Amino acid sequence: MPSIGQDFFGSVTANVSHLALLLMAYWGADPTVRMGLLAFSACLCAYGWIYNFKRARAIADIAPSNIASAAQGYVELTGRSSVQADSMVVSPLSGTRCVWFRYWVYEKNDKDWRLVSDGVSPYTIQIDDGTGTCQVDVDGADVIGATRRVSYQGSYKHEESILYGGSNLYVLGEFTTVGGAASALNLKDDVNELLTSWKRDKTGLYNRFDSNKDGEIDAREWELARREAVKEVQLQHREIRQSSGVSVVRAPHDKKLYLISTLSPQKLRSRFMLWTFFHLFVLLIASSYAIAIWQSQH
Repeated sequence: MPSIGQDFFGSVTANVSHLALLLMAYWGADPTVRMGLLAFSACLCAYGWIYNFKRARAIADIAPSNIASAAQGYVELTGRSSVQADSMVVSPLSGTRCVWFRYWVYEKNDKDWRLVSDGVSPYTIQIDDGTGTCQVDVDGADVIGATRRVSYQGSYKHEESILYGGSNLYVLGEFTTVGGAASALNLKDDVNELLTSWKRDKTGLYNRFDSNKDGEIDAREWELARREAVKEVQLQHREIRQSSGVSVVRAPHDKKLYLISTLSPQKLRSRFMLWTFFHLFVLLIASSYAIAIWQSQH
């Protein structure tokens, strides 16, 4: 599932929440309650400051790569999402053709909206940068800049985020090539797996390797079967290594930022820095106000 951190710490909701806490602290009568609200606001802002600054630095520290020449590991890619029919999916709420969707269905419950169902596209997104193509697994990514749509049907509210085919996408994540020359293959394990599959089909095994037709596979015949298995596996490995392989971007295993966005890296970095300064500014105000209240009480 996409991360929710950027949904709060880089949104208008964060702005309103922090200002609301400051106003509550300003108008509060009990100094202890006021200091508690200010401390809570300061903690949120400290986290938001670090959160956004780390993301801005992650974007600034990674040099852009081409898909065809990208090294295995943490990379920055920019490409256009596919418009081919087999790459498109249909959003279940609006019936919109796209390359990725996520949706939420809410039901009105007195004065509040209650989430009754949600879902996300289970498919990868294919991008092309002119040098090659790459599959992008959206699971675990911060998706920024997707088109947001809201509609109402009676007591239900439908929300969905959509990435359209043909969109320019910026991707920051773990690049891996599956198959091709870089494939990690184990001859012994694959031979044993092939022999095991042959054992399950006893009729086929006897027809192929029981040369004296006595209904048994003796040591000599089993050695012939093993040598044939080695030949077949070596041929399979050679074909795999000669193939071009499939390039995939996934969430990094070391918890680094995984980001997919319709915005350019320059705009993303500027946005993260803007929220960094906002959280730092509110942090200083909340801390200063809390210190002033404490000093007045002591």
